[in-house]
Amino acid sequence: MRLILYTGKGGTGKTVTSCATAIRASELGYKTLLLSVDPAHTLSDALEYRVGNELTRIVNNFDVLQIDPVIELSKNYSQLLEYTASIFSSKGLDETLAYEIAMLPGMTQLFALLKVEEIEKESSYDVIILDMMPSGEALRYLYFPKLIGSLSRKLMGLTTLISGVARLFEPIARIPAPSSSVIKLEVQLVERLERLASIFQNGEITSIRLLANPDTFSIENAKRTLMSANLYGINVDLAIINKHIPSSSDEYFTKWSEYQELKYKEAEVNFYPLPIKKIRLFESELKGIDMLRRYALEIFNNEDPTKVFYKGGMFRFEGYDGKLNMMVNVPFTSKDNLEIERIGDQLTITVKSEIGKVVNIIPLPAATIGMKLSKARLENNTLYIMFTK
Repeated sequence: MRLILYTGKGGTGKTVTSCATAIRASELGYKTLLLSVDPAHTLSDALEYRVGNELTRIVNNFDVLQIDPVIELSKNYSQLLEYTASIFSSKGLDETLAYEIAMLPGMTQLFALLKVEEIEKESSYDVIILDMMPSGEALRYLYFPKLIGSLSRKLMGLTTLISGVARLFEPIARIPAPSSSVIKLEVQLVERLERLASIFQNGEITSIRLLANPDTFSIENAKRTLMSANLYGINVDLAIINKHIPSSSDEYFTKWSEYQELKYKEAEVNFYPLPIKKIRLFESELKGIDMLRRYALEIFNNEDPTKVFYKGGMFRFEGYDGKLNMMVNVPFTSKDNLEIERIGDQLTITVKSEIGKVVNIIPLPAATIGMKLSKARLENNTLYIMFTK
């Protein structure tokens, strides 16, 4: 099975690109499912089909599902939600407010992503395309099971003991004790997350594709997502710079086109060696099967959209003994042409070139908080940077 995730800042064309990729894949004979966890619910507008939280057949080999995370949570883990809400209620909170607080930030995205694990287990599709929410924040929740490790399996044998001990202390703590069924549900959830994380981190199966418009804000958002994906070991195989205004005789549009071309060149440097596709701004809205088919051909031409376009990280991290090593691809340069500076939670790498200075600003992971940049060296087009406590 192949899993392709499209993400990017709002307005970059995630939904239409997901739809176009799915249409092209289905026409090549792949049994394809398009899942959307984007709360904007724009699938119906793009496909001009009514799409909901039930499987909908669009054309041959192409099904669509708009995931409602609240429904997924209620269907599978309502007991867990009720227990979490009861903890807040026991502290005197209004019941309605307790339920709202129990839906912790990111929980809805997390339960939406679990649908991927459920469908992958059924093995009924060749390709799953995921139209993700605007930011890549949900990906951080996939790292949670890795922190727990094998604890979930160990807990299975302790379920009755833990719930029994918790009941003894319930009058003192004034917090309701979890039942054995609640603990089992928690363990089951962690096991599912572990399986989902293993799917996402398998570069042979899963790829993230970044969508950006040729502007500063959009490209910076894509860079942050790229950093997160690299940190969590999820392969990014393609970047698409969308909505490029073609050259024109009109002075107003010429200036826009020149500015966007400059941003595209910056993206080429910042995302190297990730392949980038530059897609023009179409003359009309991208909606309806025929228009999306045209758009798919513009992106992929005669290529198979399900192939892995690239495998490997733009930058990698290794942590050990209170140190964090960061490796960055910096081609076609020497140490005399490099300047490195850390400003807060960002690393600025300036490369002197024939066309002037090229600056790459890389967001740093939270692990570097409290660390200092201690040393750096350039070796075989790779910049090695060490952070120490």
